[in-house]
Amino acid sequence: MNILILSCGTRNKVVQYFKNTLKDKGKVIGTDCSNLASALYEADQYYIVPRMTEPGYLDVIYDICRKENIGGVLSLIDPELSLLAKHENKFRSFEVKVIGSSYDLCEMSLDKFRMFKWLEKHGYKCARSYVDKQQFYEDVESGSISYPVFVKPVKGSASISISKVYDQETIDVLYNQENELMIQELLNGQEIGADVYIDIISGEVVSIFTKKKIKMRAGETDKAVSFKDEKLFMLIEKFVKEAGYRGEIDIDIFEINGEYYISEVNPRFGGGYPHAYECGVDHMSLIIENLEGKENVSRIGNYEEGICMMKYSEVRITKEGKLAG
Repeated sequence: MNILILSCGTRNKVVQYFKNTLKDKGKVIGTDCSNLASALYEADQYYIVPRMTEPGYLDVIYDICRKENIGGVLSLIDPELSLLAKHENKFRSFEVKVIGSSYDLCEMSLDKFRMFKWLEKHGYKCARSYVDKQQFYEDVESGSISYPVFVKPVKGSASISISKVYDQETIDVLYNQENELMIQELLNGQEIGADVYIDIISGEVVSIFTKKKIKMRAGETDKAVSFKDEKLFMLIEKFVKEAGYRGEIDIDIFEINGEYYISEVNPRFGGGYPHAYECGVDHMSLIIENLEGKENVSRIGNYEEGICMMKYSEVRITKEGKLAG
């Protein structure tokens, strides 16, 4: 059972965890468009591939799948999730399982305004959002929303191009500089991250790990502490099953005055997942079980509270001549 991890970048820990889980059962193959992607060198085998936007990219990936006898493929970056889901049938034709959610859900998760509209329609608490700045200005005038707010790309990740804005003039400048922006209410509360696994076979939520975020850096959790709340677990289960996600997802949530607000969903491993794994929440094992045709039993909340994660920098040293060509 060999696993292919696309766009592995600097997710060294994810590659390491898959290797720990597979052991003598199979290999971990990594790809990236840069030979300076450090996680490549953690894999059993790696390939330098074209950018996912280049013609023929998928043909290269298909060839790797055949050559390496791949059983399951996943990506660690948002734009590639939709690409894999869109071509799921092609992968299946040579017995490769795409580990992830449907194309429509990947697209909705990437489109922050579309996600807001879905959450609003289905009765979930969430940050009020606008693509029409005039409608936002009218709501400011009526007193139903106030500054500061966030202005961000409708489709974006890693907190790139997000601005905290305090006045109409700045919003006008940002909207003139860039297309496809949205305005989002600022939620003042405790930020929470949830690492969730939905069984690919049964569709049931089988694992949830939640953490209170203490410090963020470049859109990722830098420091956090594990906690449990049955009310939150029930909300996550309801939301995930109603939306129809599959496989690994990462959810951003805010707690405000005892109520939970769903912010964003990334249908992939999040940057803070190592916290879950090191607390014994091994989603790699759940993936391997599914790829072997076995359903997983529920282990929601099967971890200890009060365990802190503190990220720190590491380096990998490789001689230039030994870099992947």
